[in-house]
Amino acid sequence: MLTCDKAISEQGQRLNIRKATLREWRAEFARHLRALGVEANATQRSIRGIAQPRKLDGIYRPMRDPTRYSTHMQDKVESVAAELQAGQIKVESGKAKMLETRKAVERGWRAVSDILVNEGQTALAAQIRSFGNQMPPPRTEREQIGLELVARLREQQTHRQQPTR
Repeated sequence: MLTCDKAISEQGQRLNIRKATLREWRAEFARHLRALGVEANATQRSIRGIAQPRKLDGIYRPMRDPTRYSTHMQDKVESVAAELQAGQIKVESGKAKMLETRKAVERGWRAVSDILVNEGQTALAAQIRSFGNQMPPPRTEREQIGLELVARLREQQTHRQQPTR
């Protein structure tokens, strides 16, 4: 059995597969599944209101398994904790792009809602508006870690301040 860790064409040339190409393939695959009667969707995470980046398997699995340890996440948490102690979390380079993408997604959902209102489907338009309004704010992973650290600290302080019976 021949195995290969590189994407190679039938002519033996290395394929350079871009993210946009993978998205197209995913959408096309979902379209073919639907044609066969299988429910499938290829909606991008940002359109669904998910702003969390995809994790490599070696990082994701230890985060989900309490019996494993993620040095990557431990380093990141310690870094964010140090920034919080210094006064604030540094703005990541991808934050501007994340905000830009979210604005585009929100405009898209509003446009869909407006079209539905014009077509007389006000109930569905209201559901779409509600979905758009309920999307969590776009946060970088470091911002999310910072919020979780602050919440844990407040929870610990609350437990210390509660009188014992």
